[in-house]
Amino acid sequence: MNSRLISLDFFRGFTIAAMIVVNDPGSWKYVFAPLRHAEWHGVTPTDLVFPFFLFIVGVSIALSLSKIEKTDFSTYLKISKRTVILFGIGIFLAVFPSFDFSTVRIAGVLQRIALVYFFCSIIYLNTKTSQQIWIGVFCLLIYWFFMTKVPFDSSVAGILEPGNNFAAWIDRFITPGRLYQKTWDPEGLFSTIPAIATGISGMFCGHLILNKSKSLKDKIILIYLVGSIVLCLGMVWDFSFPINKHIWTSSYVLFTSGLAMIFLASCMWIIDHKKIKSYTKFGIVFGSNAIFAYVLHSILGRLFHLPIINGEGIQQAWMNFGISTGIDPQIFSLIWALFYTFFIYIIILEMYKRKIFVKI
Repeated sequence: MNSRLISLDFFRGFTIAAMIVVNDPGSWKYVFAPLRHAEWHGVTPTDLVFPFFLFIVGVSIALSLSKIEKTDFSTYLKISKRTVILFGIGIFLAVFPSFDFSTVRIAGVLQRIALVYFFCSIIYLNTKTSQQIWIGVFCLLIYWFFMTKVPFDSSVAGILEPGNNFAAWIDRFITPGRLYQKTWDPEGLFSTIPAIATGISGMFCGHLILNKSKSLKDKIILIYLVGSIVLCLGMVWDFSFPINKHIWTSSYVLFTSGLAMIFLASCMWIIDHKKIKSYTKFGIVFGSNAIFAYVLHSILGRLFHLPIINGEGIQQAWMNFGISTGIDPQIFSLIWALFYTFFIYIIILEMYKRKIFVKI
């Protein structure tokens, strides 16, 4: 494996592991505050996980597509195939295990990853780095304009309330009755526009990593610098366009992309520059089969809810036991999430040892 990619694999695996932890508490009623999404405006550590992964998708696009000497029809066919497969798996998870397609949710985590991957790949293959930056800026500004300046339905412009904002209105129009929160969707189609900018920020870091004229140390310093600037811009924009994961505001893109750059630079400094790799295996293993790990955790999570123990699922039975002890149920909820993540890790580790890597 190219040593330059070890830090990225670790970052990818760390992000997937974090995603499993925050997605699978023992009970959503008993979750420590940092492991919850922000109620609306604002950000928690949990709100960093998904944009971090989209950022990594962007970095990976730059590193992989840069190897293509000649772009032809087969290149676009491969990109389209991956997009359709990812989107299709997302739809499958939305209906599993009931397979009721009558009100199936169209949007979703994998669906957003698929769309960001598709558009960022097309952008990468057909534009220069400077043009990509401007496209990212355009995505942020056009989204800000529509969300804050354009009236919708019977409402005035600039309302940013749950289910009562321009993005929610568009999503209700495009996919009525198929939204996660009935009147709005955190992975809705319209808010995918700024999510593409998240992917582009990763592509920009990919360009920096590929720059052969700079030393590894200089690349790390530059990514730290750019990340800090982008982070500060997001914090400033927060005053007029609040940081909000649920509607993926432009300030949220800058804030999380800046943090992602700083985290990646830190991984590169520790793993690639200082060669400290003693505690990286956990992340590297998860990163080797990241999408498979996500899909597996989604499927098993649903199966663990099936009533097989006295009419209860395994997960519910565990929480009932925890509540009966009189100990803070949040602790038992966290223990379940950690155990579940470790359980997924054991499976992925065995695949890693056998060199089984599921590629899409």
